[in-house]
Amino acid sequence: MEKYRVDLSVEEREGLTRMVSAGKAAARKLTHARILLLADVTNGPGHSGDDIVAALGVGPRTIARVRKQFVTEGLETAVSRKKQPLRPDKIKIKGDIEQELVRLACGDPPEGRCRWTLELLADELVALGHVKKLSPETVRQALKKTTSRPGSSKPGACRPRPTPSLSGGWKT
Repeated sequence: MEKYRVDLSVEEREGLTRMVSAGKAAARKLTHARILLLADVTNGPGHSGDDIVAALGVGPRTIARVRKQFVTEGLETAVSRKKQPLRPDKIKIKGDIEQELVRLACGDPPEGRCRWTLELLADELVALGHVKKLSPETVRQALKKTTSRPGSSKPGACRPRPTPSLSGGWKT
């Protein structure tokens, strides 16, 4: 006996059937719709979790989660994808630290190096005491966000200086 029984109304069943037959939605949404259609107990006992696993190739935990969401939160929540929460506390490089990173990246590299690397920038920010620890990937993402690539034609933190043309082209 399942803990959460899926009992679809006629309108819900028709809507899910139309969605599945059209096949124009996201794969996860279609799979969740198929789970609900197979688990429906309106016209009989419905399929067991093992039958649905065999038919759709999804895990039993997914089936249990979709059933629970349908019963507790409704059809739209059970079919639609759950949005990931914002995690501003996970962003290590922002504000003044980001400005310092851009200033370092656009400045001269350390003695004996021809350019900054992501590892060098991460180590420098740690050495300056801005953060306790920092991975090169975090530095890469922050620099990508600011589009601070020397030599890039796009606007960003490190804009290249225009060089005069030596080709002697036409002057008007």
